[in-house]
Amino acid sequence: MQTLTIIQPDDMHLHLRDGDALKAVAQYSARQMGRAVIMPNLKPPVASVADALAYKQRILAALPEGSTFEPLMTLYLTDKTTPELVREAKAAGIVAFKLYPAGATTNSDSGVTDLFKLIPVLQEIAAQDMRFLVHGEVTDAEIDIFDREAAFIERVMKPVFSQVPDLKVVFEHITTAEAAKLVLEAGDNVAASVTPQHLLLNRNDLLVGGVRPHHFCLPVLKRETHRQALVAAVTGDKAHKFFLGTDSAPHAKSAKENACGCAGMFSALTAIELYAEVFDNAGALDKLEAFASQNGARFYGLPENTRKITLVKQAQQVPDSLPYGDGEVLVPMRAGGEVAWSVQY
Repeated sequence: MQTLTIIQPDDMHLHLRDGDALKAVAQYSARQMGRAVIMPNLKPPVASVADALAYKQRILAALPEGSTFEPLMTLYLTDKTTPELVREAKAAGIVAFKLYPAGATTNSDSGVTDLFKLIPVLQEIAAQDMRFLVHGEVTDAEIDIFDREAAFIERVMKPVFSQVPDLKVVFEHITTAEAAKLVLEAGDNVAASVTPQHLLLNRNDLLVGGVRPHHFCLPVLKRETHRQALVAAVTGDKAHKFFLGTDSAPHAKSAKENACGCAGMFSALTAIELYAEVFDNAGALDKLEAFASQNGARFYGLPENTRKITLVKQAQQVPDSLPYGDGEVLVPMRAGGEVAWSVQY
């Protein structure tokens, strides 16, 4: 039986929600990951240092007893964010600010309306050696939803790079060949997180045979050529610029299977196993550890985790659903199917 032992991975892009939902899902990330960069798009958003520190305490309280999982906290960038807040956040141990263009995704109503008005804030983020996390999509109604990431690169990313060239940017959950090319050609101050769904699925998996609401995420799944470009990027010569970020985003089944069509896929249950499939299928299992456990830590200036985990090439059945609090259930990625790898717990 094939086995693979790697340094314990980190999830550099994770949604944990709050309240009963937090208590339901935190356990799954905590048993696989050493650390996770926690997204701040709660309602209301995590936009102050006090908000972030209080949220961190709620996360720690929701973890299983004895867990060593470390949440890395971020703040939600708004039109009112100031350089003073950046300095306060740095002093409090917050690692990054997250850009949500207004209306781009779940709970993004408080997002930024004009990033270029916040150049002084971005300059202070760079000066404080914090990370700037970017949900890279334009939200103009005239732009096709499949083209929003590519349009964002031209309209926003490239001009921001030219105005704040030393800003350390994570292009989050990239989905296109254009995004991979941008990261590959940029300096070492630019990196990207990549999700399991964008490495394993394409838009046929969302639309062929009827709309599959549990495959709906934002940025939306793209053409097969884009999926192939992402796999090539995370296994290629400059793979050090890409790292694990699940964007695991839990929603109740009832919220996914209605007209709302809430965006997000819950992959935390079998995250590292899904990534192992990607690298195994690409003949690049030897590169999984760097992607999952080293590249992200290096980019954030963190030490590698000291623990290790062992993966076994042994299929496991994914449950149809998981408890999600208050009588609700949560449908995990690949529900009812199999994942080819398992973690030895």
